[in-house]
Amino acid sequence: MARIAHSLLRRLFGILIVMLIVATVVFVIVRITPGDPAAVMLGSDATPADVAALRTRLGLDAPMIVQYGHFMLGLLHGDLGQSIFLDQSVGTALLSRAEPSFFLTLFSILIACAIALPVGILSAVKRGSLFDQLVVTSTMVAASIPSFWLGLILIQVFAVKLGWFPASGYGGPDTLFLDRLGHLILPAVTLGVVNSALITRFTRAAMLDVLSDDYIRTARAKGASARKVVLKHALKNAMIPIITVIGLSIAMLIAGAIVTESVFGLPGIGNLVVSAVLRRDYPVIQGTLLVVAAIYILINFIVDLLYVLVDPRVRL
Repeated sequence: MARIAHSLLRRLFGILIVMLIVATVVFVIVRITPGDPAAVMLGSDATPADVAALRTRLGLDAPMIVQYGHFMLGLLHGDLGQSIFLDQSVGTALLSRAEPSFFLTLFSILIACAIALPVGILSAVKRGSLFDQLVVTSTMVAASIPSFWLGLILIQVFAVKLGWFPASGYGGPDTLFLDRLGHLILPAVTLGVVNSALITRFTRAAMLDVLSDDYIRTARAKGASARKVVLKHALKNAMIPIITVIGLSIAMLIAGAIVTESVFGLPGIGNLVVSAVLRRDYPVIQGTLLVVAAIYILINFIVDLLYVLVDPRVRL
């Protein structure tokens, strides 16, 4: 027990170090990027004196080390800063945009797994068949498709021509929750299909490695059914690489949602980031990147914990 506690403490300390490095890198990159938020806010007709006065009011004229100190002090108190353009805290802005991004990521990974796991398993079982060749080819094609292009095609077919789903938006404040979720079907399918390619290929490769092991041949020789051999013996021992790639896919979905939300006009965190970058809203950019990095680290931590549940030997 003490060993597990020591391991967790060491991991948490490593997470804090990584977050400190990420916060520092994000702060520096945002500050050295060309563009002045004060000039953007005041427009092209503003005088240099007006721009300088606004920079002073926003604290942008202070030395970078002073700005960094204020930034880190705010993080220690759980404050991500105040948005320059939105007239609200970064935390409030992120929470107000979290719902569509959360459900978009959730539905996308569910769709990706619903496609990838059975297809990858069946492809490995039928190795060398026509079905297997079609799977290998289709996953290569799906992996190379840009999500924004697929999204535009789905909008044209299912929203414009057939009228089955809304083309954009997330509904108004009075829209029912289930109606809002209807706006996520096309973007979730877009991200799910694109990301299913990677999970399918890893599932197939992991299953092929396991199906060639001696204990699989032994199970078959003892008369175990093909379904039991594949699902109970093979899949269980192939789950570690599959869980790993699913965790990575969730992190990739968070990044891919930025483009997809812009295509479908979803008022999510991705859309917020795009607007913040165009307007040089430093606090929003910094806060969003830190939150995404924290989510990425949390996903990796959860994946490590799942290893222990899937394979008890990992505890050793």
